[in-house]
Amino acid sequence: MSEHNYKFNITMTCGGCSGAVDRVLKKLDGVKSHTVNLEGQTAEVVAEPSLDYATVLNTIKKTGKKVNTGEADGQPQEV
Repeated sequence: MSEHNYKFNITMTCGGCSGAVDRVLKKLDGVKSHTVNLEGQTAEVVAEPSLDYATVLNTIKKTGKKVNTGEADGQPQEV
């Protein structure tokens, strides 16, 4: 099985918001790489096959930021 690509649209209003999302993704086991874009209000995650969408979603939600939309490997997912 190959890696997963997850994309999230997150309401972030400042550098502190994007920094919080960046920090939790850095600490999450199974994340190969990630990009948090404050201007685009997105977070993109390349994950190991073992890291599922729900785990990444819940980790981002723990920052208190609102996740508006999410997709896994190009398919829309529940948030």
